[in-house]
Amino acid sequence: MNLDYPITYVKGISVQRATLLYTELGIKTCNDLLNFFPFRYIDRTNFYRIKDLQLNSSEVQIVGKITNVKSIAQKRGSRLVATFQDASGSMELVWFRGQKWIKDSLKINTPYVVYGKLNHYNGFFSIPHPEMELVSEYKKKLQTKMQPVYPSTEKLTNSGISNKLMRAYIQNLLQQFYDGIQESLSYQIIDDFTLMHKRDALLNVHFPKSQENLAKAQYRLKFEELFFIQLQLVRKKLINKNKIKGFVFKNVGDNFNNFYNKNLPFELTNAQKRVLKEIRKDVASGAHMNRLLQGDVGSGKTIVALLTMLLAIDNGFQATIMAPTEILANQHYVAVSELLQGLNIKVDILTGSVKTKKRREIHANLEDGSLHILVGTHALLEDKVKYRNLGIAIIDEQHRFGVAQRSKLWMKNEMPPHILVMTATPIPRTLAMSVYGDLDISMIDELPPGRKEVKTVHRFDSNRLSVFKFLKDEIAKGRQVYVVYPLIQESEAMDYKDLMDGYESISREFLAPKYQISIVHGKMKPADKEYEMQRFVRGETQIMVATTVIEVGVNVPNASVMIIESSERFGLSQLHQLRGRVGRGADQSYCILLSSFKLSAEAKTRLKTMVETSDGFKIAEVDLKLRGPGNIMGTQQSGVLNLKIADVVKDSQILVSARNTAIDILQDDPNLSKKENLPINKAFTKMSKSSKIWSNIS
Repeated sequence: MNLDYPITYVKGISVQRATLLYTELGIKTCNDLLNFFPFRYIDRTNFYRIKDLQLNSSEVQIVGKITNVKSIAQKRGSRLVATFQDASGSMELVWFRGQKWIKDSLKINTPYVVYGKLNHYNGFFSIPHPEMELVSEYKKKLQTKMQPVYPSTEKLTNSGISNKLMRAYIQNLLQQFYDGIQESLSYQIIDDFTLMHKRDALLNVHFPKSQENLAKAQYRLKFEELFFIQLQLVRKKLINKNKIKGFVFKNVGDNFNNFYNKNLPFELTNAQKRVLKEIRKDVASGAHMNRLLQGDVGSGKTIVALLTMLLAIDNGFQATIMAPTEILANQHYVAVSELLQGLNIKVDILTGSVKTKKRREIHANLEDGSLHILVGTHALLEDKVKYRNLGIAIIDEQHRFGVAQRSKLWMKNEMPPHILVMTATPIPRTLAMSVYGDLDISMIDELPPGRKEVKTVHRFDSNRLSVFKFLKDEIAKGRQVYVVYPLIQESEAMDYKDLMDGYESISREFLAPKYQISIVHGKMKPADKEYEMQRFVRGETQIMVATTVIEVGVNVPNASVMIIESSERFGLSQLHQLRGRVGRGADQSYCILLSSFKLSAEAKTRLKTMVETSDGFKIAEVDLKLRGPGNIMGTQQSGVLNLKIADVVKDSQILVSARNTAIDILQDDPNLSKKENLPINKAFTKMSKSSKIWSNIS
């Protein structure tokens, strides 16, 4: 028997039910069904005596006999009542539906195992609609005292595929295929971690004999799942390093040195120097660089990216920066152009709004090599965009780009350019290992000198007047202020201040001509938005009232206060990104989180975290615990996190062990060809054929 067979090979599963299980739960093969795990268990370890039952609404299990069955009339219809006895006393079993069929099927004076929720009425205990099984049948089964409960859908339940039926299917499957379940880990790993063998783990995860067996089975299956993901990622990384050749940037030339010695606006931090050293080592090695650069807003990633591009230019190559939005692309273009003033380096920008004539000029300059750095959006991926010799591609906030889009950058050359991925969204270590485990990871974990930490406070709406007074004091010192709202139009369902309402109340408090206010939101025309933003950048307005469109893209060092209205409505990473808009100058900056009094436990945790720390990585860890990995990475990245039993947050220790084991094995046996690794090789090859997440593109 083969676990790749369709589930119709399992006793009891018809073609019709197999189709339903596939459309509702994605279960197609016997292997899919075997790896469809319970999400909780009902503890059936205890058998109660009737005289020991307590007045609570818990579920109980009793062995006894039915001595009498009768139908009792009531206001609407009737109920079926059976007297159920054990050696210590008697109680009632009650049915309101399906009475005729139940009455005909009940056996008098025959031992039953009865299970259900306990009721107490008129001094008598009863169980309505109990689960019942003859003791003779109960003893025949793959019996477990802890009963599995499987995920289901409304459609399955309505079609008669109950939890009880799922248990029966999986029991039949185990009885039919148990001997064919092969070990997928080496005996060395099993011994090192004292793991349960695969078939025992699968049996005990579905039908555990005890809590201890269940814990061992779950540990084994979690380890295996995380191990094979890490094996894939680590192997991909080794292939990138050993087989995919990269351009060699062996010269540190005039462009790099002149910029470093004359144009660098500040001394690099130790973190920036460390990251630069890691990148220089990569691009000089002859292997292809695939590196993720993490760093909070304002930590100086752009300078590192620019120095990397100058290395490419010094070695006769071109460079590109790809950003997810026009605002961000423009910001990079302006920053890079200003930093390179006085150097003989040509920089241009290509976005969706660039006119045809200018596009042709850019295309021509790219192809003849006179254009050194091209900044842009998705427009860079168009087929018409051809480079003379692209040496490095820098991708900003890459989680917003799909794999297919990123692969287009690879196809621009005969040899793929080096890739440097940047993100200002700190990624927790466990998630980085799971999603970006094939990349080398660099972190800029310190702010440039002179930067002060933004002071963050939480205030309720009732404190608004004192907050306004504080704003006036800051504006009097020559500073500027952001006020950010979550909504553009009032939502009737939710009592939140909307943008226009807020704009009017601020206009009443901060009267013209003494105070000037900009307003920016997503429904404005791009030209109007740009006009308002530029007024704020030039210091012509002191207050910017906006929605989250300013989350990325506005860099105003003079802005020292960020007010976030209805802050309970924002996610942690969004609050952190918004806070990063201030604190860019030498002055002390502030972030004020305004909220209503009604706060959920999760909202309280988010706001408390923001007040207590400005460390993006700590914030990301809390966010991961609150939201789970899928939500943080977004749908594009969820493929690798579509886990069946493991959880990268709760099982972080197992993840670390699994990754270290994968590294050790591949360093010793890169092709998994040693005899002891053959079970791993076999399982790995099989998975790689069916998996959709295997590719060379990070």
